[in-house]
Amino acid sequence: MNLPNKITVARIMLIPFFLIVMLVPFGWGSIQIDGTELPVAHLAGALIFIIASATDWIDGYYARKYGLVTNLGKFLDPLADKLLVSAALIVLVELGAVPAWMVIVIISREFAVTGLRLVLAGEGEVVAANMLGKIKTWTQIVAISALLLHNFPFSLISFPFAELALWVAVIFTIWSGWDYFAKNRHAFSHSK
Repeated sequence: MNLPNKITVARIMLIPFFLIVMLVPFGWGSIQIDGTELPVAHLAGALIFIIASATDWIDGYYARKYGLVTNLGKFLDPLADKLLVSAALIVLVELGAVPAWMVIVIISREFAVTGLRLVLAGEGEVVAANMLGKIKTWTQIVAISALLLHNFPFSLISFPFAELALWVAVIFTIWSGWDYFAKNRHAFSHSK
């Protein structure tokens, strides 16, 4: 259990705190910023989500820089990302901030690509995350952060950044999923 893996575990452990802050009605009220109403719970949830998301970059940086890449880290890091993003998206559906069909598309892609990786692993192949997959993850994080913040600060100029960011995330989710399957279609052509 090296430092990058501890950081990844910390990211997973932040998920229940995020869920509690977002879903338990503590009655913390809201703040008004130039006509934008932002519940304090959503602001706190956004900060937890952003901090947890930042640890994804931090643990990867340390693991690569100091040669601390482990099989446990290869397993935990993408799992932590998927759990964090899925939890946040499901909370946003619960709050009525995101259409359920978009979340179904995003989570379905994650299951499908994970399944593909398992099939390939069974054949001795390892599919590393490619740049398109990394862009997909970061577009999801940006979109979720903007939605948790009720589109602030873009709401001040009436620019629908959060909504546009969500569409970009869905497009990259579909594109990167298609790319994984297109590049690894051989896994199904040799089926026994």
